[in-house]
Parts: sequence; structure tokens; C-alpha cells
Amino acid sequence: MNTLRLAWLLGRRSATDRATIVLPVVAFAVVTALLLVVAGGAQAFFSWTDETAFLYQLLAVVALALLIVPLVALGGSAARLSARRRDDRLASLRLLGATPGTVTALTVIESTVLALVGALAGVVISLGAVPLVGLIPFRGEPLGAAAVFLHPLLVVLVVVAVGALAAVSAVVGLRGVILSPLGVRTRQTAPRMHWVRVVVGLAVVAVTFVAMYIVQLVSGFGVILTILAVGFGGTIAVLNLVGPWVIRLVASGQAKRAGTVTKLLAARSILESPKAAWRQVSGVAMTSFMAVFAGVGVALLGVAADSGKADAASLQLFADIRTGVIITVVASFLMVACSVGVNQASAVLDRRAVYVSLDRLGMPVETMNAARSRAVLSPLRITTIGSAVTAAVVIFPLAGTSLIVAPASILMIAGCLAAGILLVWLGLRATRPVLTRVLADPSPSL
Repeated sequence: MNTLRLAWLLGRRSATDRATIVLPVVAFAVVTALLLVVAGGAQAFFSWTDETAFLYQLLAVVALALLIVPLVALGGSAARLSARRRDDRLASLRLLGATPGTVTALTVIESTVLALVGALAGVVISLGAVPLVGLIPFRGEPLGAAAVFLHPLLVVLVVVAVGALAAVSAVVGLRGVILSPLGVRTRQTAPRMHWVRVVVGLAVVAVTFVAMYIVQLVSGFGVILTILAVGFGGTIAVLNLVGPWVIRLVASGQAKRAGTVTKLLAARSILESPKAAWRQVSGVAMTSFMAVFAGVGVALLGVAADSGKADAASLQLFADIRTGVIITVVASFLMVACSVGVNQASAVLDRRAVYVSLDRLGMPVETMNAARSRAVLSPLRITTIGSAVTAAVVIFPLAGTSLIVAPASILMIAGCLAAGILLVWLGLRATRPVLTRVLADPSPSL
């Protein structure tokens, strides 16, 4: 009976929590659907065995490497949505006598159920999307739905992986609750950032830069695929490692120079949790990284078309590259749109007590929203430029300066960045009602 009582207490939610609980479900649905569709498309390429199959498979691996890390990051963001709010309830239960085992079981069950519901919804979405993906032409003819459909066992593995991701995120997030429940309730956990992150990040980028030179000299299908996948995927991963440290460094300077309440509140919000600030803009950082690859691809197509020397097979290959670039960018923007909604809602709930206190002190809601926008858009400028520069460094050995700075490339990169920033701004506007509901219902449920 005690466990049932604790589960009931844990499950009670305010109107704000109930209104936002759908966001992680939607995020997990998007993650699962994109994973299944992207994996299905790659599967279609790997079924080819002719002389051009290797190049298509190579490009498929690059696309997978560029998309998998952001997909996993989005899944992690969904698992962390309302994590602080959940920590409050769990910490209170610990203080009331609940055992660590009970707290762990309740949280893992809650997070995993939400993830599985979203994953199953994603499977349904992918089943509807696969026939449409099968209509996409490559090599002059549609891929075909049969080639894109994954084996049922692989679908089950993806669903299980999404649920496991949520469970692991829940367990990791519980460490502070189990070890120091009073510290969670009183907000005594300080963010820890170290310059070692930058050293590791620079080392990975340097190694990838060298690897891109080496890949032009090696032979062997498996070796080339491994170098490209590990290189591109590893570089995107270190963006998540270095990004929070850079944001914290810049925010520290902004806090010291702040001349208005809005600037000071925005800087202090970032410093409260640089990792949370990074998660709010990480989607655009990944899109910025991919925009460089898309821009180079478009520039390459333009050079080939203008030369007039390409035969029909080469023109078909360039057209297929263009199609692949468009698909990768569209998938990236779907992740950004979903990530923005999840992270913005999570940020509002995470700082519920701060916003309620400011409201009681008489601060207008417009000032809070202005500070919230600045706390997101300021790191956004840093991350978009930094990610684009990192991508340019990584791809330089393969593309050279002429393709990276070509007008078509610059136009593609600028367009992607503008679209990403617009999505973040719209996400900020869309989550304003969440702040309004928090202020109207300030008492957290327990």
C-alpha cells in the first residue's frame, strides 16, 4: 500500500505539467519515426551491388553519421523534460521515507512508459511515411516501399533502444535525488564545467581533420565507411561536449557587463545551468554543422553542371546527391522544431520557482519573456557560428576552399542558419503560454 501511495503522489500533476507531458511523447515519436525512416533508406542503398553502389552507400553512411547523434540528443532532451520537477517530487518522497529502490523503480517506470508510448506512435508514423519515402527517386527510379521497410525485428530493437535511452537518462538523473534529497529541494547542486572539455573537443576535431586526408589514400570499403562515420559522428558529439563550456564562459562576461535587468537575468539564467542553455540551441548547432555539408554539396553540383563535361551517369549522381542533401536538411529541421518545443517547455518548468518569485516581486511578464529570449538567442549566435566553422575545418581536406566559400555554398548555409534561428524564435513564442500557466498555477503538485 505504501508503494501505491507513493506512486499516486508521484503521478499527481498540475495543469501545467499535464499540458507539457505530451511534449516528450511527441519527441520520442519523432525520434523513432526518423530513426526507422533513415535506417530504411540506408537499407535500400545497401541492397545495391553494382559499380556505383559503393558511392551511394558512402553517402548514406555520411547522412546517418550526421543524423544519429542529434537524434540521440533529442531523445535525451525528451527524457529530461520536467526532470527538475520530477526530482522535486522524488526528493520529497525520499525525505518522507521512501527507499532509493522505490524511487528508482517509480522514475524508471514513468520515464520508460512515456518513451515507449512515443516510440510506438513513431512506429505508426513511420509505417505511414515509408510508402512516401519509397517514392523518392534515386538513380532514375523510386526506391520502392518494399526496399525501405525494415525487418520487424529491427523495428522492435529501435523501440527497445528508445525505451532504454529513457530509462538510462532517468537513472542518471536520480543520482542527486538518492544521494542528497535535501540538496535537490533546496537547489544546492552547482553546475560543474571544466576546460578539459575544450581540450578533448579540439583533439577530436584535429584527429578528424587528419583522418579526412588519410581517407583519400586508403582503400577498402569498410575502412572508408568507418573513418567517415566515426569522424563526422565524433565531431558532432564533441559539439555537445564543448558547447556548454563555451556558453558558460561567454555568459560570465555578459553577467559582469550587464547594464539592464533583462541582460542580467538572461546571463544569470544561462549560468544557472549551461548544459540546459546548450540543449535549447543544440538542435540549431547540429543543423549549422550539416548546413556546411549541404552547401558544399550544392556548390559541387553547380560546378559539375557548369563544366558541361559530365556524362549522363554523372549528372544522375549529382541529382541524387542533391536529393540526399535535401532529405538530410529536412530531417534536421524536423529535429530542431521538436527539440525547440521540448527544451523551451522544460526550461520554463525548470525555473518555475524563479519566475513565480519574480512575478510576486512585480516584474512584468514581458520582461521575463524578453530575458528568456535573450538567454536563448545569445548562445544561439555563438553556437551557429562555432558549429559552421567546425564543419568547415572537418570537410576542408575533402572539399577545399573553393567549394566551401562558393556563392551557392554560402547561400545554402545562410538559408539553413536563418531557418534554424527562425524555428528557435517561433519555439520561444509558442512556449509563452507555458510561462503564463506557471504564473497562474504557481504551486507545484506533490
